Amino acid sequence: MRIRWPTRVSAQVLVIQLALTTGVTALATGLFLAPFSSEIDDQATSRALAIARTTTADPQITRELLTTAPSPTGPVQRDAERIRKATGALYIVVMDTRGVRWSHTNPARIGRHVSTDPSRALAGEEVRQIDTGTLGRSARAKAPLRDSSGKIVGAVSVGISYGSVREKLFAEVPRLLSYAGIALGAGVLAALVVARRLRRRTHGVAFADISALLDEREAMLHGIREGVVAVDRHGRVRMVNDEAQRLLGLGPQDAGRPLDELLPPGRTADVLTGRVAGADLLTISSGRVLVVNRMPTRDGGAVATLRDRTELELLGRELDSTHGLLDVLRAKDHEHANRLHTVLGLLELGRHERAMEFVAEVTDAHSASVDQIAERVHDPLLAALIVGKTTIAAERGVALRLSTDTLLPDRVVDPRDLVTVLGNLIDNALEAVTAHRRADAFIEIELRTEHTTVVLQVSDTGPGVPPELRERVFEEGWSTKEPPGGSSTPAAAPAATPGSARPVAVPRGRGLGLAMIRRLAERYGGMARVSARAGGGAVFTVVLPEALSVERAPDRLLTAEGESR
Repeated sequence: MRIRWPTRVSAQVLVIQLALTTGVTALATGLFLAPFSSEIDDQATSRALAIARTTTADPQITRELLTTAPSPTGPVQRDAERIRKATGALYIVVMDTRGVRWSHTNPARIGRHVSTDPSRALAGEEVRQIDTGTLGRSARAKAPLRDSSGKIVGAVSVGISYGSVREKLFAEVPRLLSYAGIALGAGVLAALVVARRLRRRTHGVAFADISALLDEREAMLHGIREGVVAVDRHGRVRMVNDEAQRLLGLGPQDAGRPLDELLPPGRTADVLTGRVAGADLLTISSGRVLVVNRMPTRDGGAVATLRDRTELELLGRELDSTHGLLDVLRAKDHEHANRLHTVLGLLELGRHERAMEFVAEVTDAHSASVDQIAERVHDPLLAALIVGKTTIAAERGVALRLSTDTLLPDRVVDPRDLVTVLGNLIDNALEAVTAHRRADAFIEIELRTEHTTVVLQVSDTGPGVPPELRERVFEEGWSTKEPPGGSSTPAAAPAATPGSARPVAVPRGRGLGLAMIRRLAERYGGMARVSARAGGGAVFTVVLPEALSVERAPDRLLTAEGESR
C-alpha cells in the first residue's frame, strides 16, 4: 500500500519535524554510545595493565620464575592464581623470555607456548588491546617482567573477560534510551504544538494552495485600478502596488521605509498612518483627489486602499458648470420674459416710442456690461465665466463687479486652471454674501498680472473668516458652507465672529474647493491666502506664477473689434 504524502502545510511540517526529531535523537544516541564503548574498552585494558604491573612488581614471582621449573603446582602458578582471584581477572599468564607459560587458568596449558605474540612485551613495551586468545575474546594487557638489575626475564599477560565489558555497556543502554525517549517525546510534543499553531495560522491550506494564493494576490494587487499600501506596526511600507505608486509618487525601492519619510507632511500622510481615522476619507496628493480607507491588521499594521476621484471631481465640476449655465439661462429667460411683457404692455398702451426707448436701454446696458468685461478680461473662457456669474449674482440680488485694476491679457497658459480657481472663489463668495445679507452686498473681482504672474483676488461683504481659521479653511475636509439645518455646528468648530450670521469653517464631508485651489497654486509655485476686507467680509487672493506665456499672443477680441470698426 502506497503511503500518500500529506498536502496540508501543518501535516507536512509535523511529519518533517517528527522525522528530524527521531533522526537527531538516534544520531545523538549513536554518537554518545560510540565514545562510551571506547571509553569502557579503555577502562578495561587500563585495569588489565594495572593488574599486570602489580604482578610484575612482586619480586617473589621473579625469583620463582628464575629458580623453578614451570609446573601446574609450582609457586609461580600458585601466586598468579592468588592475584587473579583477588582481582577478578579472567587469566594471569606468566611467561619466560621464550614465551613459555609458567601460569595459566587451565593448568594443562602450563609449559606450552603462548597463543599470541609476546615479542613487544619481551622487548620492554607495555601492550593494551582487545584480542582473542585460548580463553576467548578479552581485554588484555602485557607488561615486561624484570629482575632486580632491570633485565627482562619474562612477561606477564593479564586478561579481563570482554563479556563483562559488553555487559557494562549494555547495562547503560536502557538508561541512554530512556533519555533519548524523553527527548524524542519532548520533540514530538513541540512538533504537535507547532503544527497546531501553524494549522491555525494557515487555515489548513496546502503548499500548492499557498503558492496559488500568492500568485493570485500579486496578480490582483498589481492588476486592480485601486491603490493598495500595506504598512507594519512601525509605519514602514511592506507592500505598495502599481496604482498606489502612481498616485503617491512612490517606487518599489521605497518598501521598508516609514511613510512619514516618503510623504510630505499633511492630510495624506496623517490618513495613511492612522493619525486621522474614518471611512472614505478625502485627501489630495499631487493634485489628485483620493478617497482613502484604512483597515488595521492583527499584527498592529494596516492596509490602506486609495481610489482616484479626480475624474469624478472633474465631472462634478462640469456638472456644476452645467447647473450654473442652466441657472444663467433660467435667469435670462425670466429676465427676458419680464422685458417682453413690459414691451407688450407699452405696445398695447400705444406708447410705441417708449417701447423702442426701453428696448434700446436694455440692449445698451447689456452690451455695456459685456463690453466692459471683454475689455478687461481678454481670455474668452474667463470672460464667459464672469458674464455667467454676473447674471446669477444679479438674480440673487448681489452685485458682481470688476475692479478698475483688472486687466488680463490673452496669454494664459492653461485657462482651465484659472476658471477652476475663479469659479470656486466666486461660488464661495456668493454663498457667503447670500447667507449674510446686507443692503450693499457685492462681490468684487480683480485679475491683474505681474510679468508672467497672475494674481486673482475675490472680495465679498460676507461674514469673513476669523484669523484662527484662515489656514484651516484650505485643509481637506473643511468647508466654509453652513451645514444643513444651520445649527448643527460641531462643538469642535470655533464660533463665528461677532456680527456673523453663520458659522465659519465647519467640518464637512466635502470641503475640497479651497484645498484644491491651494494645491493648484502650489503646483504653480504660488500661494493662496485669505484676509479680512476693510468694512467687513473676506478677501481671497491666489497667486499663480508662470501662468502667462512670455510671447504675446494676438489679442483676438481687440483684433475682431478693430476689423468690425
